[in-house]
Amino acid sequence: MMELNSLRQFLVVARLEHLSRAADELHIAQPSLSRTIARLESELGVPLFDRGGRLRLNDTGRLYRDHVERALGELDAGRRAVTDAADQGLGTVRLASETFLTLTGPLAAFKRTHPDAEIALHWSPPEDMARRLRAQDIDLCVTSHPIHTEGLEATRLFQEQVGAAFPLDHPLAGRTSVTISDLADQPFVTARNEHWLRRLLDRLFAAHGLTPKIVCESDEHSAIADLISAGLGTGLVPASARRSTTRAPLAWIPLDDPASHRTVTLYQATNSHPSTATHLMHTTITNWNWTTNQPPTH
Repeated sequence: MMELNSLRQFLVVARLEHLSRAADELHIAQPSLSRTIARLESELGVPLFDRGGRLRLNDTGRLYRDHVERALGELDAGRRAVTDAADQGLGTVRLASETFLTLTGPLAAFKRTHPDAEIALHWSPPEDMARRLRAQDIDLCVTSHPIHTEGLEATRLFQEQVGAAFPLDHPLAGRTSVTISDLADQPFVTARNEHWLRRLLDRLFAAHGLTPKIVCESDEHSAIADLISAGLGTGLVPASARRSTTRAPLAWIPLDDPASHRTVTLYQATNSHPSTATHLMHTTITNWNWTTNQPPTH
């Protein structure tokens, strides 16, 4: 009979598609992990991975992974529900996003209003969010990328323009708008590949058959405006960033391209069993006044 620990190990191998990296993450020996996967496949009577060249999850493995994620997610949800009921508190809300800069306002307001609720924040690339929601590994996620997966409830929060930012003394800083062609030879300061800002930049340039000239990729997304202001290059900056009280001095110029925007959406699994804290966080985020970045007025 399959053990829960074996199923959890299978999910790690399925996610990484690499035995040695999975073994390192699980802190177990690779031969032991190999035997676990082989035993699981033997019990099911079918291979879950293709092993030609490198380990790849096959169609059967993907089907089984989805069922295992849901099953283990239900067990974990049951454990949390029992714990929350015993504590008679608000419980915990687990919120994932690719950046939390957008969410600092509603998170602070939530904590002030519900100080006894526990918040667990998880950074997550958008491609992992649907899987984590289905597996009930997280309760809510906020992303600037659409997630096209069944079983998710989506609430659009806001859409905003994304413009080009320049140092104040840049030749283009006095323009009322700029085009992608204007930016073709400009050095860019931007985020790494998994971030929505970088993906938007690559997509806008690719639509014109161009590739951006990137001189700096920053993991510190809050530092991008500072680096632009310091004269290292130009970059894309969302309109909301201009409201920051700590923002660096720079010129923000609208980009003359209808695709230069981002849509921020809140997702939740439709088959989840949310805690009271999750309900309250969902309400806080969906009712937030994103135009003023303030709580709603009643």
